[in-house]
Amino acid sequence: MGSSAAIPTSSRNLSAQLLALGEKYFLIDCGEGTQMILRHLKIKINKIGHVFISHLHGDHFFGLIGLISTWHLIGRKTPLHVYGPPQLQEIIELQLNASLTLLSYPVVFHHTSIVGIQTIADAGNLIIKSFPLKHRVPTTGFIFEEKPLPRKIKRADSDRYGVPIYFMEKLRAGADFETADGEVIPNNLLTEDPPKPRSYAYCSDTAYYEPVAEHVKGVSVMYHEATFMNDKEVAASEKMHSTAAQAARIAKMAGAGKLIIGHFSARYDDVEALRNEAAVYFKNTVCAEDLETYIIENQDPEEVCCP
Repeated sequence: MGSSAAIPTSSRNLSAQLLALGEKYFLIDCGEGTQMILRHLKIKINKIGHVFISHLHGDHFFGLIGLISTWHLIGRKTPLHVYGPPQLQEIIELQLNASLTLLSYPVVFHHTSIVGIQTIADAGNLIIKSFPLKHRVPTTGFIFEEKPLPRKIKRADSDRYGVPIYFMEKLRAGADFETADGEVIPNNLLTEDPPKPRSYAYCSDTAYYEPVAEHVKGVSVMYHEATFMNDKEVAASEKMHSTAAQAARIAKMAGAGKLIIGHFSARYDDVEALRNEAAVYFKNTVCAEDLETYIIENQDPEEVCCP
């Protein structure tokens, strides 16, 4: 919902993404104007139960108080979980207190840390973790990991060995089956491997920082900021941002399946040049586009990474 850096442009909003898994929505960053984009997309905003704020630069969180206020005005009742730096709670509560607003729903704040990788939420089918990035203020990335799915039962084989209905859940969990005659049937003869769990990593804002690759090792899809092109590498380092090529190098080191680059400087009208620089290191790179939908799928990194 927003792929511009620092200031919006006529075609790019400030940082915000909506991750959907079934009927659950997760908002990642919330730059100014985010709720307008949500309205434009006809998103049912009450389905958003979790908001993740990477850091306290305005282009990543100035839209949050407006969205919190809108939820209050439409009578939200369900709790909202907000994850971000400790000062975020102080800022939001100050704004609410200054306007004498007593929300119609509870906001539960979860303070993130820049010390190592940490599990911060268990949201049904997803585990969400935070990890440190390298920026001018304390900043974290987030990785959303699908929990392992149960094994698939080969019904013809389970019937042949007389597996009772009550044992099926154990089979799905990986247990071997013992027949009435004491014969042990290995689980892999009765079940198939489930699809590999999917994962999504969000890395914005950050300078080139190799530890990120280890934190998101093997991720299905990775979003990494790419504020500048190669000729601005010095400026990127000074401002603690990344170039498109640096983002691609992190994706390659991580063995990611796909790379989405974004957080583009407003100086670039045509971002295809950034994609071309990234593709030298990581072929399966796409540029984030506002209002676009991306499907999280597993891909073989050996097929998408350049030599």
